[in-house]
Amino acid sequence: MSPARRPERADAVRNRRAILAATEGLLATHRPRDVSIEQVALAAGVGKGTVFHRFGSRMGLMTALMIERAQALTEAVASGPPPLGPGAPDRDRLLAFLEAVIEVVARNKSLLTELAFSGAAEPEATGKGDGTAQEGHRDDHPVYRFWHGHISSLIAAQRPDVDAEMVGHVLLGALHSEPVLASLAADGPARPAAAVTALARAILDAPSEA
Repeated sequence: MSPARRPERADAVRNRRAILAATEGLLATHRPRDVSIEQVALAAGVGKGTVFHRFGSRMGLMTALMIERAQALTEAVASGPPPLGPGAPDRDRLLAFLEAVIEVVARNKSLLTELAFSGAAEPEATGKGDGTAQEGHRDDHPVYRFWHGHISSLIAAQRPDVDAEMVGHVLLGALHSEPVLASLAADGPARPAAAVTALARAILDAPSEA
């Protein structure tokens, strides 16, 4: 019989918050690739081992921070008002979610790029050899998995005749391309959002193949 899971200790909660806050502060002035575990530990006032214990690696820390930043969108999808939340038609939920994702990407461009593409070169592992934070594939990250799962399920509900899983990857993959990231940096999310939602509408409205 396994013991019940105990609530997290108050000092552990404080350490987690301090580490994430320190990472936020460093990312305000540094690129994610230039933020080290040592810098985070020093800024948070904890030992380097504490950061590794809590997050496993630098990429684990960055992933946890991105999950924190994306939590509001997750909550809106689960229990917020429509069209993001339940109660709206699948089409409206899909278009609203794509626009919301692009807003999140626009606010977190450098962090998302780091999570999507830099994990394979991650030098700071836990030392256990389990490879948990070293795969570096986009769909290994919880934020991406949630976004992709929600998009593909909404597409599949409306167009069971298309490969909704691949369409979801294509729509999200466009947000990691250099021209799109450059447009987000220069002009904000309006233009990429219009393009991505136009693609989604085209897929939803295309004639079904016999």
